[in-house]
Amino acid sequence: MSINSAMAAGVSGLITNSSALAAISDNIANVNTVAYKRAQVNFANVVTSQAVAGRYSAGGVQGVVRHYIGQQGLVQTANSNTDLAIAGDGFFITTAKPTGLTPNDQRLYTRSGSFSVDADGYLVNDAKLYLQGWPMLPDGTFDFSPSDLSKLEPINVRSLGTAVAGTRNIGITANIDKRAALSTPIGTVPPIEMQIIDSSGGSHTLSLQLTANGANDWTAEIRAIPASDVTVNPIAAGAVVFDGDGNIDLTATAAGLQDFQIQWDAALGLQPQDVHFDLRNLTQRPSDSTVDVISQDGTGPGQVNGVQVSDDGIVSVTFDNSEVRQIARIGLATFPNPDGLKAVSGNAYTPTIPSGEMVIKRPGAGAGLISPSSLEASTVDLSAEFTGLITTQKAYSASSKIITTADQMLEELINMKR
Repeated sequence: MSINSAMAAGVSGLITNSSALAAISDNIANVNTVAYKRAQVNFANVVTSQAVAGRYSAGGVQGVVRHYIGQQGLVQTANSNTDLAIAGDGFFITTAKPTGLTPNDQRLYTRSGSFSVDADGYLVNDAKLYLQGWPMLPDGTFDFSPSDLSKLEPINVRSLGTAVAGTRNIGITANIDKRAALSTPIGTVPPIEMQIIDSSGGSHTLSLQLTANGANDWTAEIRAIPASDVTVNPIAAGAVVFDGDGNIDLTATAAGLQDFQIQWDAALGLQPQDVHFDLRNLTQRPSDSTVDVISQDGTGPGQVNGVQVSDDGIVSVTFDNSEVRQIARIGLATFPNPDGLKAVSGNAYTPTIPSGEMVIKRPGAGAGLISPSSLEASTVDLSAEFTGLITTQKAYSASSKIITTADQMLEELINMKR
């Protein structure tokens, strides 16, 4: 009966507009949610078979929910170095727990990059989802895999202990008194002392001792103080030669003085240490021996004091001794149809058949770039949502009017019998 179908159409209008109102309400409520993607209920008509010619049977309306997950939100500046936004395609790969992961544990995909360091040192976002990345291997590379999630690990920035960098380079700016080489008997100049850091962060003293052989020719020895620190002392020895202008002749100067290896005493438990000694600024002038600058790299033990993330996903840890160590690289998950993902609590998503097969890519290499100290804003436009709120309310009222009118018509039909 057409009146009954009209009433059913009105009911479908009420149900569908209620769904539209729910979607609008969710959008408005999440206007400040990081990387939230707006949802929308689209309307599609329902057509029923017309059994009797000349009579129309209303089918009503149905709602089709669409999530605009692939829509890019505005990237805004944030205050924390660990706040991350994705500019382009891709999702952060996260897990609900940081340890004990198995292949059966669910991976969740999100663009909510409001990460911070928790009490155990893991990078976790506001929804308590732990960020995954490829750990750096001992040789400084990453084991990339486009589909193997087991290659990824939760990123921990506090399990590194202390950072130590042994001295690899020493430079000296100094003058040797040429008059000592011209005196009778030929003399020496005061030793030059330098500090060096070993691979465990310990400090040691080296001494450069010079003895003249002639006007432009000296014998140099590099010794450890105390000698018990090393197994061989002097550590290095050889000729230091200057030209007529008092500048060092590096070609004639012993190569063993410019590059040498320190054999530490076995009791120290240290591996041999290679050192390059830069003598380019060593001069021989007829004036008092002076040492202007002694420079060396290497630092003692340092503690973690910060985290940095590059736009290509490299996660680095900074130490209070100015050391920087790369520890992981963030991989981004991409999908052929991101709008087909299934939304779950925590502003995250899980794959579905419509979303297509997931592929893990490096930021900037087939996926978007990571913007550090930034967050992606919600894609909700309040003006559009409020407009939709008004039209939905009017449509709901109109659908209820259909039911009221159909009810009145049925009442008239029933009264005809009286």
